[in-house]
Amino acid sequence: MRHNKKINHLGRTAAHRKAMLSNMATSLILHKRIATTLAKAKALRVYVEPLLTKAKEDTTHSRRTVFSYLRSKDAIKALFGEISQKIADRPGGYTRILRTGFRLGDNAEMCIIELVDYNENMLKEKVIKKTRTRRGGRHAATGVTEPVTTAAAKTAKTSEQAEPQAKETPENLTDKTE
Repeated sequence: MRHNKKINHLGRTAAHRKAMLSNMATSLILHKRIATTLAKAKALRVYVEPLLTKAKEDTTHSRRTVFSYLRSKDAIKALFGEISQKIADRPGGYTRILRTGFRLGDNAEMCIIELVDYNENMLKEKVIKKTRTRRGGRHAATGVTEPVTTAAAKTAKTSEQAEPQAKETPENLTDKTE
């Protein structure tokens, strides 16, 4: 039984694991996204998120504390410079793990770990949900809400604006000829 054994040792000695996580954290900070195995990504998330929280407060003590983990001046500059400004209002959850499939050689589950605020594709596709009321309406009995993306909402507005101009009744035509 593995009671109270929370650390995944990743089949490495303590020094090797510490060096590997430090290098992976530096790469994640510098490149904003890295591809690795799922087990390493989960261990890296536990390692790097407290460092990102520490970087929100730019003091000499916090810089020295983070430097003791990362050992890279370039990573410290990037972390306390642009990254700390982007994550300043985020209360936690700075990384995202996206599973990508299995590696061909040993069938290890692969994934991409990235910083949340740096994925432009996911930042653009924000979903706007229609609010549900209790008053009734078309879907009140079924309880169905339909998510609408921002692009779909824009096209719906433009098509609604275009329709009244296209519809011309006979009364409108006679008014124009007179």
